Amino acid sequence: MLLNLSVVMLLSQTPISKILIANRGEIACRVARTARAMGIKTVAVFSDADAGALHVSACDEALRLGPAPAAESYLNIAALLAAAKRSGADAVHPGYGFLSENATFAEACLAAGLTFIGPSAQAIAAMGNKAAAKRRMLDAGVACVPGYHGDDQSNATLADGARRIGFPVMVKAAAGGGGRGMRLVSTADDLEAALIGARSEAEHAFGSGELILEKAIVDARHVEIQVFADAHGHVIHLGERDCSVQRRHQKVIEEAPSPAVNADLRARMGAAAVKAAASIGYVGAGTVEFLLGADGQFYFLEMNTRLQVEHPVTELISGLDLVDWQIRVARGEPLPLTQDQVRLEGHAIEVRLYAEDPAQNFLPQSGDVLLWRAPGGHGVRVDSALSTQDHVSPHYDPMIAKIIAQGATRDEARERLAAAVENVCLLGIVTNQAFLVSMLRHPVFASGQATTAFIAAEYPSGGDALKPPVPTLEVVAVTAALLLNASGEVPEGTLAGWSSTGAAMAPVHLDINGAEQHLGVVVENARTFIIHNGETSTRVGLQLTSAHSGAMHVDIDGRKTSVFAAFAAGTLHLAMDGLSMSARDRLREAKAANATQRGGLLLAPMNGRVVRIMTTAGDQVKNGQCIVVLEAMKMQHEITAPRDGVLVRLHATVGQQVATRALLAEVE
Repeated sequence: MLLNLSVVMLLSQTPISKILIANRGEIACRVARTARAMGIKTVAVFSDADAGALHVSACDEALRLGPAPAAESYLNIAALLAAAKRSGADAVHPGYGFLSENATFAEACLAAGLTFIGPSAQAIAAMGNKAAAKRRMLDAGVACVPGYHGDDQSNATLADGARRIGFPVMVKAAAGGGGRGMRLVSTADDLEAALIGARSEAEHAFGSGELILEKAIVDARHVEIQVFADAHGHVIHLGERDCSVQRRHQKVIEEAPSPAVNADLRARMGAAAVKAAASIGYVGAGTVEFLLGADGQFYFLEMNTRLQVEHPVTELISGLDLVDWQIRVARGEPLPLTQDQVRLEGHAIEVRLYAEDPAQNFLPQSGDVLLWRAPGGHGVRVDSALSTQDHVSPHYDPMIAKIIAQGATRDEARERLAAAVENVCLLGIVTNQAFLVSMLRHPVFASGQATTAFIAAEYPSGGDALKPPVPTLEVVAVTAALLLNASGEVPEGTLAGWSSTGAAMAPVHLDINGAEQHLGVVVENARTFIIHNGETSTRVGLQLTSAHSGAMHVDIDGRKTSVFAAFAAGTLHLAMDGLSMSARDRLREAKAANATQRGGLLLAPMNGRVVRIMTTAGDQVKNGQCIVVLEAMKMQHEITAPRDGVLVRLHATVGQQVATRALLAEVE
């Protein structure tokens, strides 16, 4: 039974008046929003890269931690504790990622007299190492995926373990999550390379190269249970979330409830999750993750001892504020509801908007946000810390926003979400926006049949399967007009659109999302252009004289519409008719393009840190051979030779931070 309010107040012996949020981005803004509603002041922390970030202004005050690298800022325990002391904060909320599942940090907060809004250091440690957690769950009677969780980390022992388990196997970092240090290995021949790569990535991401092996459950669902526990012995669950749609073992779409879970299965999985939490004396919000096989059997994967990225879908179907619950439990209050009082209604789906290029194997992107307009409308929620003129840094995770929709039914939530994602306007950064819309409308996902194999099966070549939209004649015409207007240039020889014999037409060679367009343009004045495309001509009138970031009204042969446009570094970025595009005038870039393509140059595809160099100057190399391994946005990326030849020069060194398009090596 729940305690009455007067008893609750007596038990609330840990006052919280000011919370330091030891995180950044949208989760920092999310925690600040609830804290403000509860009358609690908040303190933001920031690195040099985030000095102007939205989460800084979302809090009542903010303190600098250090330089941009996470190890010197958001992972710096001493700096965080010093910030808490300086600000007078009496509690710390870790958010997710960074130090949220670091037992040392939780213990240090307690030693400093701070309330850690999360589980105890002992509970974090119990579940923080995947190998130890699985052994503990087996002891508690919770079914686990067959695997190897031993202390012997030699490649020979791991290879023997993999043979006993049977291929395919999953190689996983014992100390981390989020897809880092994780490899799917189909054959014994691929195992050694997977172990080397996973161990290196795990060491860089989590400071530990310890690995575990698991049997790969084919066509499984990734289903997790949201649990909550207080300090008075109450443990309940708030239903499940289906997180099966993943790329690089990182979640992309999450929903609640799971289309594969009925009431009986929900009760059994929920009971197993509650048992898992109770077995370690858990207090606070946590998530118990399971693999659900096609046969209905489920297996414990891991427990995340923090709030999850995808917690909004649970909030929308339960009507609860999970951050509010976290704070109340940390103050010593009992849970507001019993298991019987939990009500889950409707359906909610979340997508993660990433700064990445699906057409280049989901390569993370960084750069300046020229324009950001979030979608809205009934049943739509956007959790983001983006704003126009932000800089997406290469130092942190590439997730830049979460878009969530709810509905009375799954189809209503799905269609509402697809429409909302289509209405996202983000100019300046390549994102997975079109990929998200494609998946939401894919028949397999629409029917509720998507498993962890969905992306690999339905998009075998990644984002290459998504052909850029072919621009219509209207889009081409508007693009040409905006490009000339934005650049402030009039085509050479037109003399503001006129010559001694009348109107002059200048050639323009456009590249719009990779599609070439050869046009003739007559500039009547700064606001009116006539675009000739073969036998077709289109008159375009612009209401504004330059493409400032924001809405621009255009008149296309009498049809008035709006576009969003921004011009930077010779590229016009625009959103029109539900499509996002970028365009350049290739005639003005011919010389530069030829210079870039003439040699075997290895350029950095993004800002990042060089973590390995696989060969030396003077070596013979083959086309596709890995030369440099670059780490950016918590992932490692192989930079390969563009041709057979000799590696004549290396311009990078291990540990060096390089900028986008920095020259790394030369092959002749």
